[in-house]
Amino acid sequence: MARHKADIDDGEYEIHGSYHGTSDGRFVGRLKVLRKADRKVLFPFDGAPQIGPCATFEEARRAAIEYGRKIVAADRATPEK
Repeated sequence: MARHKADIDDGEYEIHGSYHGTSDGRFVGRLKVLRKADRKVLFPFDGAPQIGPCATFEEARRAAIEYGRKIVAADRATPEK
C-alpha cells in the first residue's frame, strides 16, 4: 500500500483505509493498521479476512476503517507482541 496520510492517527495507531474494485463491479476494502510504538503492522496479516465485497467504493472504504477501529480496540485491550 502506498504511503499516504492516515485516515486515523491517534498518536498510538495509524489506520489507512482504501478499496479496490472486483471483476464483478463490486468493491473490497483494503486496510493497514500500524502500532506506532514498535512500527508493528497489525493488519493485514497472513490469513486476514477480506473486507467486503461492498456495493460502492465508499462502503468498502468505511468498512475497512471500521474494521481497523476494532483491531485497535482489541490491541489496546490485549496488546499483541
